[in-house]
Amino acid sequence: MAQTLGVIVGNRGFFPDELAREGREKVLAVLEDMGFDVVTLSPGDTKFGTVETFEDAEKCARLFDQYRKDISGIIVTLPNFGDEKGVAYAIRLSGLNVPVLVHAFPDRTDLLDVKHRRDSFCGKLSVCNNLKQFGIPFSLTTYHTEDPDSEVFRKDIEWFAGVCRVVQGFKNLKAGAIGARPNAFNTVRFSEKILERHGISVEVADLSEIIGACERLQDGDQKVQEKLAEIKGYLDTSGVPEQALVKIAKLAVVLDEWIARTGVRLVAIQCWTSIEENFGIMPCTAMSMLSERLIPAACEVDLTGALGMYALQLASGKPSALVDWNNNFNDDPDKAILFHCSNFPKSLLRGIRMGYGDIISSTLPKEQTYGTCYGTIPEGPVTLSRLATDDTTGSIVAYVAEGEITQDEVKTFGGIGVVKVEGLQELLAFLCENGFEHHVAINLAHVGEILVEAFDKYLGFDTYWHNEA
Repeated sequence: MAQTLGVIVGNRGFFPDELAREGREKVLAVLEDMGFDVVTLSPGDTKFGTVETFEDAEKCARLFDQYRKDISGIIVTLPNFGDEKGVAYAIRLSGLNVPVLVHAFPDRTDLLDVKHRRDSFCGKLSVCNNLKQFGIPFSLTTYHTEDPDSEVFRKDIEWFAGVCRVVQGFKNLKAGAIGARPNAFNTVRFSEKILERHGISVEVADLSEIIGACERLQDGDQKVQEKLAEIKGYLDTSGVPEQALVKIAKLAVVLDEWIARTGVRLVAIQCWTSIEENFGIMPCTAMSMLSERLIPAACEVDLTGALGMYALQLASGKPSALVDWNNNFNDDPDKAILFHCSNFPKSLLRGIRMGYGDIISSTLPKEQTYGTCYGTIPEGPVTLSRLATDDTTGSIVAYVAEGEITQDEVKTFGGIGVVKVEGLQELLAFLCENGFEHHVAINLAHVGEILVEAFDKYLGFDTYWHNEA
């Protein structure tokens, strides 16, 4: 489904109307070419479909209100100076609480006569001043003025669209927590009440409910057999007992049904040791398949870790994983080993195959620990992020960093990769000093600036941006 953006075209009568008409057509053409759906006034609604007067602002607001469920963000474009009050009133009266991007057209220095001058450079300052007065948060393009036909404008639109997806994705969000956190892991505690104040509701299920539902399913059930075939097509299951695969299929079916019934968009699951002791498998493959389908699944009931996965996914459109900051990499201060048992989605593991829980099988029979996903994280760009609840301040806190997954090889089990982050020691010191968890969400794209803008400006999360210039 195409993403929908509202567009306000500013106009001011002291300046050439023709510039507003041409500018509107140019911006809309670029957005259409980029695949966006657009809600904007038509020339039949106002002069050239622009906003100049209070009456225009009211018409724009009514139009936006009609499409409030669709519009994820608003672009304000100024082909000429624009009417600062008209823009601000259009947004306020619409009642939309979405990100706003302010864009201004550039002048040509050889066309500064009365007939051709835009003065959008100046008008953008006035529009932003009014938005600030009205208490409307807004984002800016890379350059103060940009030609809509330029590559930088397109990149700014892509960036802004990502910001809008993150903000929209966190509205009326339901997250799932299945089971209790491991008793030894105080680190994955979180506050449901703080999340609720930020519009994030938590649906819970006792692990016994899930295991009970799995045990009531027959091995030959059509849903189980279809899921079993899906698992075998998803990853290499060579050497894994058939009975373990059937149990994993049953778990996957039950999780699918619970997610559909509750409407949660992400889950955090009690992955050890109860499910191994009482049902006889590790849930990693079922969780991996959920994450690959863009339903982030985090281990150890790390729900705020799952929220980090979800945010990264919204920004990039690609699956995320939850990893441990696990080991140093020799004596390189800017490299670290990322590891988990693992439940990484397929697209984050090169050479994915099913294994067993090497660590947990040291205390339980190996036969009860099949289901992990082995493989190597592919090299390339990576963004790392973490969300947490801070009970002292009653806030959600976050950090974001960008780096690279390297080609360095590490001989071990589970899901593994080596990350390089400039200034890694400073980042790790920040995590320790501020009590952040050992888990971090990763996504194979550079989307840090999207997350920081969404978290800090629109969602109200206290965010540390490690790569800030």
